[in-house]
Amino acid sequence: MSTLPWYEDVSPGRGTLPPRAWYARSDAAALSLNGDWAFRLSPTADAEDESFAAPDFDAGAWGAVTVPGHWVLQNTAYGGPAGGRYGDASAGEYDGPVYTNVRYPFPVDAPHVPTENPTGDHLRRFDLPADWPAAGGAVLRLDGVESCARVWLNGTELGEFKGSRLAHEFAVGHLLKPRDNVLALRVHQWSSGSYLEDQDQWWLPGVFRDVTLLHRPEGAPGDFFTHASYDHVTGTGTLRVECDVPGRVTVPELGLDLATGEAATVPVEPWSAEIPRLYEAELAAGGERVPLRVGFRTVAVENGVLTVNGRRVLFRGVNRHEFHPEHGRSLDLATMRQDVELMKRHNINAVRTSHYPPHPAFLDLCDTYGLWVIDEGDLETHGFEESAWEGNPVDDPRWTPALLDRAARLVERDKNHPSVVMWSLGNECGTGTGLTAMARWIRDRDPSRLVHYEGDRSCADTDVYSRMYPPHAEVDEIGRRADEGPENRRRLPFILCEYAHAMGNGPGGLADYQRLFETHERCQGGFVWEWIDHGLVHPVHGYGYGGDFGEELHDGNFVCDGLLFPDRTPSPGLLEYKKVVEPVRIAAGGDAGTVLVTNGHDVADLAHLAFTWSFLADGESLAAGPLEVPALAAGASARITLPAPPAHPVHAETLWTVRALLAHDTAWAPAGHEIAWGQIPATAPARRTPLPPLRPTRTDDRTALGPAVFDSRTGLLLALGSLPVTAGPRLDVWRAPTDNDEGAPWQPDERHGPLWRALGLHRMRHRTDEVVTKEAGLTVRSRVAPAASDVGLRTTYRWTSDGTALRLDVEVVPEGDWRVPLPRLGVRLGLPAALDRAVWYGAGPGEAYPDTREAARLGHWEATVDALHTPYLRPQENGARIATRWVELTSPTAGVRVEGDPVFAFTARRWTTAQLDAAAHRGDLVPGDTLWLHLDHAQHGIGSQSCGPGVLPEYRLDAAPAAFSLAFTSLG
Repeated sequence: MSTLPWYEDVSPGRGTLPPRAWYARSDAAALSLNGDWAFRLSPTADAEDESFAAPDFDAGAWGAVTVPGHWVLQNTAYGGPAGGRYGDASAGEYDGPVYTNVRYPFPVDAPHVPTENPTGDHLRRFDLPADWPAAGGAVLRLDGVESCARVWLNGTELGEFKGSRLAHEFAVGHLLKPRDNVLALRVHQWSSGSYLEDQDQWWLPGVFRDVTLLHRPEGAPGDFFTHASYDHVTGTGTLRVECDVPGRVTVPELGLDLATGEAATVPVEPWSAEIPRLYEAELAAGGERVPLRVGFRTVAVENGVLTVNGRRVLFRGVNRHEFHPEHGRSLDLATMRQDVELMKRHNINAVRTSHYPPHPAFLDLCDTYGLWVIDEGDLETHGFEESAWEGNPVDDPRWTPALLDRAARLVERDKNHPSVVMWSLGNECGTGTGLTAMARWIRDRDPSRLVHYEGDRSCADTDVYSRMYPPHAEVDEIGRRADEGPENRRRLPFILCEYAHAMGNGPGGLADYQRLFETHERCQGGFVWEWIDHGLVHPVHGYGYGGDFGEELHDGNFVCDGLLFPDRTPSPGLLEYKKVVEPVRIAAGGDAGTVLVTNGHDVADLAHLAFTWSFLADGESLAAGPLEVPALAAGASARITLPAPPAHPVHAETLWTVRALLAHDTAWAPAGHEIAWGQIPATAPARRTPLPPLRPTRTDDRTALGPAVFDSRTGLLLALGSLPVTAGPRLDVWRAPTDNDEGAPWQPDERHGPLWRALGLHRMRHRTDEVVTKEAGLTVRSRVAPAASDVGLRTTYRWTSDGTALRLDVEVVPEGDWRVPLPRLGVRLGLPAALDRAVWYGAGPGEAYPDTREAARLGHWEATVDALHTPYLRPQENGARIATRWVELTSPTAGVRVEGDPVFAFTARRWTTAQLDAAAHRGDLVPGDTLWLHLDHAQHGIGSQSCGPGVLPEYRLDAAPAAFSLAFTSLG
């Protein structure tokens, strides 16, 4: 029997030091080894050739790679094919990123990996600084290497390790020289560890986190554990710092000077995500001084509710993979800070570090800015689900040491962060004895935090009940503790570790989830999947997704499912989420002229906010001013009297807008940043009166009606005043299916996108049955239906005019057995492409749909036509502006005004729906010579069915009799 090579062995490695706490700095010397390294890439794992690790090896013929980084994202740096980075056969199968969701991109034969195993040899020569201390030892620290590494220093092998998103250290003091040290790494893309890292992301090999040489003074601490609890009854905190060597801990602000291991209880201000109070401290031991930041807080489950410092916590969270569109999982501090600040600005208060521990500096930022963290282990074996979990490593005792190593490296590295309130064993691993062993070890090591894992419905090893993507009705049932299942599970708090799949246009139904979280004490919020689209920079497509880099196996754009676009521009989904989870509720007060303000924070009062009011008439602000709101405690409400309304037109639609703004600058946003808002109607809009009839006039092939000209045979509008209409208004029911319309194939519910295509709604045919010219106007009767089906829509268009405006009344009556909802119901017309500016009175400023409309507020808005488009990475339906009262589309010389009776939704774009539907990337959309204007009476909801539930019943657009009216006026 042959012995497995080290990279296929199931052990976690050898030669590494025990895991310990990470800290950003101390007064001990440190040398970053980041930068340019010599690099050689081989297509296979040649375990025999280790000559490159010799100190005198000449790597002059090698290329170079930047560390931290992934070699598959830098291949031109080491002589890759110029202009052919990805998908070029000459580059080899190993020369590019690979995206899979569940499936392993190699044969499943654990612990074996293919012979075709791209292997990157790395070399770094370095000198010690002149002031490097002569006494003491040194540690080489590698914070992240995918998927494994074998390490040499000055020709001596140090050992090897697996666990890509985990820190590993080696003792190297005895090997260091003042000059010309040679550090050598051999990194394999695939290893037995890859079976534990099937984490729905790009597979990106390389040394992608920092490499650092750390001096260790004689007697310096190897590890320490800061215990800082808070008693919410007495208002005191208890501090005790365990250390593996004797030392002293000082906290000047609290007047504390303690021996390590000694406890002290003093009055303190607690740490929370809303008020992240940190105390500066210092650990001095063995010639090293380590700065500490202490946050006092206590995590518990009380009466089935998760509490921190005695208060129920509601997670307004996101899942966060580490991602940069150019650098993959290699993130610098500025990018991490940008993420945290964006989260705070959008009312996000929690992060699940899916599906591995993040760069440790990210948790420092969470401590500083204030975010609750579920810190997740570097573990997922999802691909074994394809074989009914046969051979799953988490239920194979041979793998348990590797699992325990991952648990220990998670906890020991991150245990001193107050932001971390839960340890998560991993993600989508099924169940097994290895997970139980991990949970037991974590509880023994750190009983001060909760243990999380979603995959075991029995909750035998967890302290919370966690689910992914349950439908709203099930969340309601769980919230009432009426769900079936083990009795012990019904006593646990409930969270959604993943929900509201943010893929493409959406997610829909967020507000409906949030109402359940705020209704049921047990339902303590959730974590949207996920933070950012993982679109990698691509030489052709701008941003690429699965399949764009020459992969033989991939899962397409399922990797683009975030609230941010790859360049970290917020998507409409993030703006919707900000509104849905805003921690202050502003609503009508019940009595005329009042507003009800409710503080939805977990801890903070409203002293940090300033409130304003404005009074709008037909979308125009007539007056504004400050609004006095008391500093309400968390959970409290107050009814506030608004000022007397200013003078306004009698028939105007009026409403109040009340906003909650930061009163002072914070670390993450300036004073004036909007936290929450609400609109309170004052008077309803007046309905549009019908136009007085104007008799149409007809020639042989043209019919004139006021400012309009029609085709006498078809009844289609040809011109409105001087404005040509390139395609007259016709009933339109099709939209380019969203990712959520298409749904996921594993879901039991009907997926509307495929059903719509099967029925033929993308190829509707229009039959004109009658064109009637009467004194009251022009009437066109038609039938709109798909080929090969007996269902249809009887449609009547009635045109009238008063000589200036042109009114269209549309009636639709379904025929046949419609078993699927309609994508949309409205009319579409073609206008000159010169119309490039939109001004409207309605909801805005961004897109909105029936179940994604919380962030849309009523007002006057304007944008270029191009800016109305939302650039989803896979093009799909987008850009609808709902609740529109009127819109004007103009060029410098012409334009059209459309009014609703009372409202409609409009979408304007420079390509047809068919072109939008056919496009795979943004660059496939090429503007044409027509502006296509969609005027919708209704749209089907969005839902979250790309991975979550579909559209709720109240947002379905079922085929039913409908009538709507529009009025058109030529401008210019």
